[in-house]
Amino acid sequence: MVFDGLQLLDLAGPVEVLSMVEFLRPDSAYERVLVSPDGSDVMSSSGVALSVSRSLAEEVRSGEPVDTLMVVGGPGSHGLAADDSVVGEIRSLGLRSGRVASVCTGAFVLAASGLFDGRTVTTHWAACDSLRSDFPLVEVDDDKIFVTDGDVWSSAGVTAGIDLTLAMVAQDHDDHLAQEIASWLVVFARRPGGQSQFSATLAAQHIGDTALGDLLSWLPAHLDEDLSVSALAHRINMSPRTFARVFAREVGTTPAVHVELVRIEAARTLLVTSDLGVDGIARRVGYQRTETLHRAFRRVVGTTPDSYRQHFSRRSA
Repeated sequence: MVFDGLQLLDLAGPVEVLSMVEFLRPDSAYERVLVSPDGSDVMSSSGVALSVSRSLAEEVRSGEPVDTLMVVGGPGSHGLAADDSVVGEIRSLGLRSGRVASVCTGAFVLAASGLFDGRTVTTHWAACDSLRSDFPLVEVDDDKIFVTDGDVWSSAGVTAGIDLTLAMVAQDHDDHLAQEIASWLVVFARRPGGQSQFSATLAAQHIGDTALGDLLSWLPAHLDEDLSVSALAHRINMSPRTFARVFAREVGTTPAVHVELVRIEAARTLLVTSDLGVDGIARRVGYQRTETLHRAFRRVVGTTPDSYRQHFSRRSA
């Protein structure tokens, strides 16, 4: 489902994943059909025009079976969600689809149709509060990059649509094919849905070109060093008291909490992408004792490092 004002990558990412199936396994190809509200071609928010296959109404009237109905996101999705006629047609199509899915703010459209009622879904982190407020019957998960709840799928913003679609391919075919597609698309790591869409490292980049900003950029590559408040303050020539005050004002949390989040973020990546044991990972991210990593990991992630690796690691594929 496309519309004027869609986010181009919300569409291009999933479509490229599906087109790679045709390239790698022609006998398993997906038919990809773009529909718009009235069948007219659409303009993305970035100014790229897209050719549409048919109108939403035509698709509804055709009665043809639909494997997956996917609604992409973008600035135009909110206007679409307010159009009762379009929303009704989307509901009709969704009810006869094998599964329905949203990318980014496409979640608002499917929520408006009632197809998300009673389901757990996600959307771009910046839109989660609005989705929860506008649609109280929908359970919103603020953290996950994508969520599956039965035949209802949803992803966070932009590139998370690639992860969502790779997971669909794995479900429809096998994990090896999904992994092969990720390699062809030069996706660094095929992220499972339980990965967080929040990154403490990325969130801190808004600090910019300052002494504190330089320190935050330095931090992820030096997690095994002394990262106490006094040591960090010394690096940028501040007193510990002034440093803690400035840090809390600019970053929004304490230095100790931020360091813990960055360490756990690094540990999560290593658990999924490396062969290091938990003891080795603990030392790599700056914990002298494995027990300390276990406590911090459970506090931040809600599970143990071993359970996280077992659930999310794709290295066996």
